[in-house]
Amino acid sequence: MTRARRLGSYSLVDEPWIPVLDAAGRRRDVSMADLFQQAGELRMIACELPTQTFAILRLALAILHRAADGPPSEAAWLALWRDRRLPVADIRDYLGEFRDRFDLLHPEQPFYQVADLRASKDGAYGLERLIADVPNGMQFLTTRAGAGMASISPAEAARWLVHCQAYDPSGIKTGAVGDSRVKGGRGYPIGVATLGGLGAVYLEGATLAETLLLNLLPVAPGWQRADERDAPVWERAPQTSAEEAEATRGPFGLLSLYTWQSRRIRLFGDVHGITGAMISNGDRLEWQDRHLLEPMSVWGRSAPKEREQKRLPIYLPRPHDHGRALWRGLQTLLPAPPSPGADPPQRLSPMVLQRLARLTVTGVVESDFQVRARATSVTYGTQQAVVDEVFSDALTMNVLLLVEHSALRTTAVDAAADAEAAVNTLRRLADNLARAAGSRDQDGSESARASERAYAELDRSFRGWLAGLGPGSDPVAERAAWQRLVRRAVGRLGGELVAAAGPAAWIGRAGTDRAGREVHYSSSQADAWFRAGLAKALPMATEAPQQKQEEAV
Repeated sequence: MTRARRLGSYSLVDEPWIPVLDAAGRRRDVSMADLFQQAGELRMIACELPTQTFAILRLALAILHRAADGPPSEAAWLALWRDRRLPVADIRDYLGEFRDRFDLLHPEQPFYQVADLRASKDGAYGLERLIADVPNGMQFLTTRAGAGMASISPAEAARWLVHCQAYDPSGIKTGAVGDSRVKGGRGYPIGVATLGGLGAVYLEGATLAETLLLNLLPVAPGWQRADERDAPVWERAPQTSAEEAEATRGPFGLLSLYTWQSRRIRLFGDVHGITGAMISNGDRLEWQDRHLLEPMSVWGRSAPKEREQKRLPIYLPRPHDHGRALWRGLQTLLPAPPSPGADPPQRLSPMVLQRLARLTVTGVVESDFQVRARATSVTYGTQQAVVDEVFSDALTMNVLLLVEHSALRTTAVDAAADAEAAVNTLRRLADNLARAAGSRDQDGSESARASERAYAELDRSFRGWLAGLGPGSDPVAERAAWQRLVRRAVGRLGGELVAAAGPAAWIGRAGTDRAGREVHYSSSQADAWFRAGLAKALPMATEAPQQKQEEAV
């Protein structure tokens, strides 16, 4: 038993609470101090949910930014990157200076909490609102029940505490005494917590040290601005139950942004177990036009906001499309080339990707360097008061794919479009076979199932093909190889659909296509249209010219 535990505290600096994977793939927990000390030997932070991993990564980045004094310049960052090292001694000294503020159970200034937070009426506070993976209202559909919901360890409570400040849903909260927004003992919705609206993207290297450095933006033009008012929450006076005044709360930079207090929270329990949590409203954060501050999100222009405010551009963060694998939206993820016209771009890629592209162009990062872009976001339901779904995906790619005029980038984006075109051809085949059989499939369920199978078939293949691209790749040959792979996979699925269509589809029936032309739909005709459409969608996979055929839609 450590000295900290004997005294009834729980130091996040010293106690193991952050799950990690080491180089051999073994999972263990480390303290905040050991996270930085061992970062060169660790593979990644590996929490229960990808959103929890991202929230703790940003906490670690805030500490690293402060201990590295910015870093104060590109040169200072480069010195760290060349040796793939972190300023461990400075981090250790910094954590030591603010050790009391990292005490989860401190009686006056507990980490990420308000010590005297209370409601006007005494009540029982459980753990269900703190722990995000407990189904709302259906707790019989979870393995976390009984003793699992009665008490959790301080280590687990610390992880969910950081996650709650980042991803807590909206909805009515417990009204805290001293908060002027409370009415009738209730805190009315102020929106989801800070990271809930982001389409988060961060970079992963071969080690945790590389991951931290790749996402560490220096104080330099275009990346991070220095502001003496910017400070992490533990360097400021402890929060109270009231919302902080807008003039003083910021965010003034990455430090206050990464440690933003979306909620006022108080944990109940001791070193032997945390038994409850009171969660109230904290500080609201408006994301409009924060794209020059927030470096780890996809952004898009908001037409409704532009019409309302009669100016442009207005950018808002864009959560990921949870129904599509990340590679299918590759073009929106990569840094966009300048718009040919005067209009501002519709989408902005995350600043961390833009900076890595710049480092590749200038030769700081070698052209054979591979990086993993990891994306995560949350879908909320019922007026954003519950978590419906957590999205996570990652793509391993060569850094040349991030560069604006790179031939590899063009090849990768075009290859994703090739897959999309081929799958659309398969969808049309499924629709035509349904018409040939006389199906009343009005909602397109047959074509949806066909495309789902095709994307599942192509998913692993595209990821492997993308990871194999490098500075020695021939873009034309690589794209041709990809088109051949797609043609084989989608062609086989199309053949299976035709074979399963049955005798009614083989006989077929007359119908009218979308152009109003009379067409005889049959499985053989649908197959001919499909083969012609596939050849058109994948011209580099076609070994010999084929006669053009009319295609029904």
